[in-house]
Amino acid sequence: MPFLLRNLTLSPGVEESALRPLAAAGLGVREAEITELTLVKKGVDARKKGAIKLVYTVRVSLADESRVKPKGDVTRVEPPAAPRFPRLSSSERIVIVGMGPAGLFAALRLAEYGLTARILERGRDVERRAKDVSRFWRLGELCAESNVQFGEGGAGTFSDGKLTTRVKDANCGWVLQRFVDFGAPPEILYASKPHIGTDRLRAVVRGIRERLIASGFSVGFEQRLTGIGMAAGRVASVMVNETGEEPCDTLVLAPGHSARDTYALLHAIGVNMEQKPFAVGLRVEHPQALINEIQYGRNAHPSLPAAEYFQAYNNERTGRSAYSFCMCPGGVVVASSSETGGVVVNGMSGYRRNGPFANSALVATVGPADFAGASPLAGVEFQRELERRAFNAGGGGYLAPAQSLMGFLGKGVGRIHASYRPGVTEYDLVSLLPAPVAATLREGIEYFDRKMRGFISAEATLTGVETRTSAPLRIVRGEDLQSKSHNGLYPTGEGAGYAGGIMSAALDGIRVADAIAARIAAGR
Repeated sequence: MPFLLRNLTLSPGVEESALRPLAAAGLGVREAEITELTLVKKGVDARKKGAIKLVYTVRVSLADESRVKPKGDVTRVEPPAAPRFPRLSSSERIVIVGMGPAGLFAALRLAEYGLTARILERGRDVERRAKDVSRFWRLGELCAESNVQFGEGGAGTFSDGKLTTRVKDANCGWVLQRFVDFGAPPEILYASKPHIGTDRLRAVVRGIRERLIASGFSVGFEQRLTGIGMAAGRVASVMVNETGEEPCDTLVLAPGHSARDTYALLHAIGVNMEQKPFAVGLRVEHPQALINEIQYGRNAHPSLPAAEYFQAYNNERTGRSAYSFCMCPGGVVVASSSETGGVVVNGMSGYRRNGPFANSALVATVGPADFAGASPLAGVEFQRELERRAFNAGGGGYLAPAQSLMGFLGKGVGRIHASYRPGVTEYDLVSLLPAPVAATLREGIEYFDRKMRGFISAEATLTGVETRTSAPLRIVRGEDLQSKSHNGLYPTGEGAGYAGGIMSAALDGIRVADAIAARIAAGR
């Protein structure tokens, strides 16, 4: 049985081959006795700016393990057992709507059981989608069905490709390995903050599609869900593009957090949904060199990765929080609209994260008390109104309103540098945001600067608005993961209100696929 060694440290720039003698010393054996050494986790310890270390956990196998006694940072570990999937045969007609991480990983998991499905995606394949998005960024010409929000791969395809999650799930390793199988960098298997990068993620998404088709799945692009047929109290069909109808016994609905017309459809046919809190705000950009200096100190080793940060602030009096979200080292702020007449911003990084600027969402919480009315769609309207105001503030053409961080705080003026394309218009962002949101963000930024001295900088720019942090509602489901109101409908992923990023959405899609397989295996 292998051993797990924690807290092995190397200085930046030292080759990882040096871990082998460190592991041997930690186990009290000769280096030659190690038959296998595998990286399990790698992170950066930057608590002491003058003595930054890379910290590793490794799994080690020995020729003779009998002499080593577990203690301290040395423990025995069972090799991870490969999951087993009983082969199932079923005539059940499964339809998956949405090719974001929830839909794709639901499909990959169903394939493990020998099941297949029809996959429908309202947007275009990732190759054509990338061209549509590029045209929007260059010319301000929005394609309402193929953009940063809609299309193969989901919204995360144009992001940093982060795979961090707070969810404790035995399937995390399975998801990471699948990403690697389709071309993601192998270090995501052990990095403490794994990411793929938008440039590599597009090829991974294409590889998943090709594997699914080879496994018997059929895929339809530009197929927007416009109706759900019911018979005998359960799902019987789906309608696409207003006219086409396909038989369906089980519908896996993975719509993404921006499918507002899908939400309206579900509401119209009586699907049980409820309001939920989310967050809105702005994107902040700093020079990456400044963030590196804040996090690592001056003269940090050049081999260290582009520095990241996460900050959070809570106002106990108001009950509102402000926090950084989806931080993109060495990235750009991107136009992410999916509706005409609305401006939305998000962040994106490539795998190398080697751009000159860092960006992050700075958002404040909002909830049902902020929305107009009790409809489950009220949060959607709250988002939409902010996006329209941002469009008007930008002056049209999907230009985004922007302001220096100093100006937003009322501390004078600062330089505006915004990577957002097609461009920005200087605007008073305090007046753009709801007053409680603006106040909470200003308080939060002052707090962040106390934790990261230099965060408040004349070189920092804010661009707005960031509204699509998570779904503005939840499609209610029961313990069997089916809709509480529509039998045979399985809402899943971020758009259904059950995830908050690529990894958690993929895990939720797997959870739904496993539930479907268990039901089929039981003959229900």
